[in-house]
Amino acid sequence: MSTSFERYGTFGRFAVVAVAAASVAGCGINSVPTAEEEAKAKWADVQAAFQARANLVPNLAAVAKGAADQERGILTGVVEARAKATSIQLSPDDLTDPAKMKAFEQAQTQFSGSLGGFGRLLANVEAYPNLKSIDNYQMLQSQLEGTENRIRVAIRDYNEAVRKYNTTIRTFPDIIGAKIIHGAKPMVPYQATTPGAEAAPSLEGKL
Repeated sequence: MSTSFERYGTFGRFAVVAVAAASVAGCGINSVPTAEEEAKAKWADVQAAFQARANLVPNLAAVAKGAADQERGILTGVVEARAKATSIQLSPDDLTDPAKMKAFEQAQTQFSGSLGGFGRLLANVEAYPNLKSIDNYQMLQSQLEGTENRIRVAIRDYNEAVRKYNTTIRTFPDIIGAKIIHGAKPMVPYQATTPGAEAAPSLEGKL
């Protein structure tokens, strides 16, 4: 008889532990940090994509060799915009700061605009008869197109991860762990300050 009660008591304790564990898991103990780390990882992809675009500027400088003073002046603007854009780097802890995110967005937008201006300047290929003979021209064009696509995809994935995280910390029961245990704050999605600024400008047909 006592053995039956002991077995029942043991089973009961296991049941209580299982229920408690499920309750803890359902209160954001695990889901909140999991969603947060996913968003941070996606942000790293965004920064890597923007950096890949910035790394193409030396190749643009090679394309502009031998150009007139005006063209070199435009390239100087590209280089300066690149320097500003790459000087602003956000750590994962900055993703809840709207002001820092806005500064990053504005710097990237300025860089996008300078690249677009450089592309328009070179739109008249007839003015640069030797342009297409420059070594690695086709590779440069392909790389620019590739960075445009990677930036677009990286930002889309980051914003989706942020949406999931922000939803998690605001909905029951995860909000309990988010507020009481993690002190979670909403993350800021990437918002281009001008239409299309989240993507590097394509110079296809312009170089």
